[in-house]
Amino acid sequence: MPRILIVEDEAIIRSALKRLLERHDYTVSEAGSAEEACQLEPKGFDLIISDLRLPGEPGTSLIAAAAPVPVLIMTSYASMRSAVEALKQGAVDYVAKPFDHAELLETVERILHKQSMQQSPPPDITDAGGSRQTMIGNCEAMQLVYTRIRKTAPADVTVLILGESGTGKELVARAIHQQSKRAKAPLISVNCAAIPETLIESELFGHEKGAFTGASAARTGLVEAADGGTLFLDEIGELPLDAQARLLRVLQEGEIRKIGSVETRHVNVRLIAATHRDLRALSKTGEFRLDLYYRLNVMQIELPPLREREDDVLEIADILLDKACKRHERTGLRLSRAARQDLRDYPWPGNVRELENALERGVILAEGHLIHPDDLGLAPITARSHAPTNNNSVAAVSTDKIAEENEDDLSLEDYFQHFVLEHQDQMSETELAQKLGISRKNLWERRQRLGIPRKKTARRPD
Repeated sequence: MPRILIVEDEAIIRSALKRLLERHDYTVSEAGSAEEACQLEPKGFDLIISDLRLPGEPGTSLIAAAAPVPVLIMTSYASMRSAVEALKQGAVDYVAKPFDHAELLETVERILHKQSMQQSPPPDITDAGGSRQTMIGNCEAMQLVYTRIRKTAPADVTVLILGESGTGKELVARAIHQQSKRAKAPLISVNCAAIPETLIESELFGHEKGAFTGASAARTGLVEAADGGTLFLDEIGELPLDAQARLLRVLQEGEIRKIGSVETRHVNVRLIAATHRDLRALSKTGEFRLDLYYRLNVMQIELPPLREREDDVLEIADILLDKACKRHERTGLRLSRAARQDLRDYPWPGNVRELENALERGVILAEGHLIHPDDLGLAPITARSHAPTNNNSVAAVSTDKIAEENEDDLSLEDYFQHFVLEHQDQMSETELAQKLGISRKNLWERRQRLGIPRKKTARRPD
């Protein structure tokens, strides 16, 4: 239960606020001044709500004293000056008195939620080769994933991981296993789409000698091999209906029976399943058992596609590039500015796996110390084919590369500014973007960043 400290010199307001928060399951302490609050060890709270004007030190003095605990400032002087000043000093937010109860509660909940997500660092994972790695990404969607992993891992419940192919579902499964109570037991990973339908039941549940043609010896199934540990079934949407029925019995009764056997065995397995398909939709068409879906969907973790993780793309690219350089013994290679921009703008339908392949190509094909967009091999997929391939376009790309390789003489930003100012009177925004090899959105963003206004004279008459 979150602990909140209220710092307010007016007893009526303080007690009313305390009652309001306690009704919503918060544990609340009170103080009448900043000095009194400091005696209560403010770093031990989850949130401090303080009036701006207090006897003695102002409420903003608690920002440094309580760091990293967030401080929400209350003020009767709802001017932009006092609010901005409090935010500049590090307050997480401010509310104006008299405040609306619903608005205050919503603000408190938002701050505490954000705080709890920031307390979930990317988990460390030991990969199949035994090396240690950390999950990469700090965007809000990934922070939610880390929080789910941290809370779900010790709970020993079935987990369903959703996400497009190549988003790292197996990494999440490995992180859950390694942070669970079963960490010392085996993690058995199975790709259901990679096993022929005729063999999947034998692979998962095992078989007795002579159970079918070719069964020359008894075989222990992967479910039994995971006994005491975790079974990860990737692409579970591809599992045949007969195998789904057997798996349902494992989840309901903890029992398995080998093919060709009359003997039932008990197993203690935690199941983590993953899919890029909509299992509920598949259940409506009869391709997936609805009762199995409900058994799987106890806890759900959804991985965002790479195209929704703009701030993480380049961080992931730098780490993957470093690994590719070591594999191919090409130390010192780096991405050109244009290549970095392409990586950021590209929609990545294949997600992290496609990014890794592109960087591998770049390391192999790069001739100098820079990896250029052409080396990455992304152009055929990015729908840039509408860009005219006339001499002006080629000249723009060539000049772009010259700008990168002679950064001391002309930076990429200088070239961009020069090109736009020189051609915007004769070209539309679409033509400018095409000549520069970027999207219209990217052109607008660069205009804003460099302070280049769009001239109205650039619009052509109908």
